[in-house]
Amino acid sequence: MLIANGEAVEEDRLMTLYDDLEPVDLDLMLGQWSGGKFDGGAEPDPINWYGKRFDSRDHVEPLLARASDGSIYAFDKLGVARMRMIEFRGETTASLIYDQQPIMDYFRKIDDNTVVGAGEVKGKPGYLFFYLEREASKR
Repeated sequence: MLIANGEAVEEDRLMTLYDDLEPVDLDLMLGQWSGGKFDGGAEPDPINWYGKRFDSRDHVEPLLARASDGSIYAFDKLGVARMRMIEFRGETTASLIYDQQPIMDYFRKIDDNTVVGAGEVKGKPGYLFFYLEREASKR
């Protein structure tokens, strides 16, 4: 599986795989999720990104980071976000809308505890693909 091997995967291949996944409803996203990117570790990670926390449909902490002591905190310099059901690539799915940034994330599920996100930044070509795995104790 692509998540387990940690290798870089081309965007075209990820989009094909993403399109085969099922849409996600808002309730599935509630809770805290750890995540990773499909870049094989090649891209810089200045905040040491950890994941996302979905408290409610109207309050999401989209960037959780890991501090040098290992603790997890909300990196709030890009603001918070909210969730809505939005049509993307022919499916209506749970989506994350940043309140203060031109960023949207669209989710599809591998299973109830693993989702793939396609991140879109207005004005930039392409998508940033990432995955999230539910933290069992944080739902």
